[in-house]
Amino acid sequence: MSENIKFILDDKVCYATPGQTIMDAARDNGVFIPSLCHVEGIKPAGSCRICNVKVNGRNMTACTTPVAEGMVVENNLPELEEMRKAIVEVLFVAGNHFCPACEKSGNCELQALGYRYQMMVPRFPYEFPIKGVNAESKFIYHDRNRCILCKRCVRTILKDEKPVFALNGRGGHHLHVELDIDLANQLTEAEAFQAMEICPVGAIIKKERGFYSPIGQRKYDLDEIGSDLVTK
Repeated sequence: MSENIKFILDDKVCYATPGQTIMDAARDNGVFIPSLCHVEGIKPAGSCRICNVKVNGRNMTACTTPVAEGMVVENNLPELEEMRKAIVEVLFVAGNHFCPACEKSGNCELQALGYRYQMMVPRFPYEFPIKGVNAESKFIYHDRNRCILCKRCVRTILKDEKPVFALNGRGGHHLHVELDIDLANQLTEAEAFQAMEICPVGAIIKKERGFYSPIGQRKYDLDEIGSDLVTK
């Protein structure tokens, strides 16, 4: 008897393995669910809320919700797409994202989602906060003005099993990601590059080389985010 779990995703019969989340199961079945905080294989945080789907009629985060037998999941709904677009707009206005001058332009997941949802001018006022920049470590340039608090770096970048990045402050504009300079200085160049790659925006940049590929040849320059899957 098969151990696969049968569920419905956007009227399509899909299968998942026991314990698999909707997010990972959807990807395995060729369906793209957008997210800015999810890292496959890492305990989910549900920080960005962009992956909200309807599960049996209720809004749930796809990255934290395990698949259950007979579950009915709706992902491609106009109301969900509008909510995702609004979240992307909020993230743009809540930070300082000047795409033409950012080293991550073309490789930025936030920017790619902005294109996907055809964001032109955000409907919300820009905050233009000053969150600070930390360039003290050997290989990492940490620009908190671009940080979207996805917690990817906090959950994945470790040195000797200790987190190199950590959340500091409480709520609102006081909450931010802090870089541990001592641990950061122990990172190898490869580990610093990994930190830059795990960040979905341009908040973590490896020093000494700004642009790894020319404009027109970057990850999302030619292909829309999620286009590697069969179904958008």
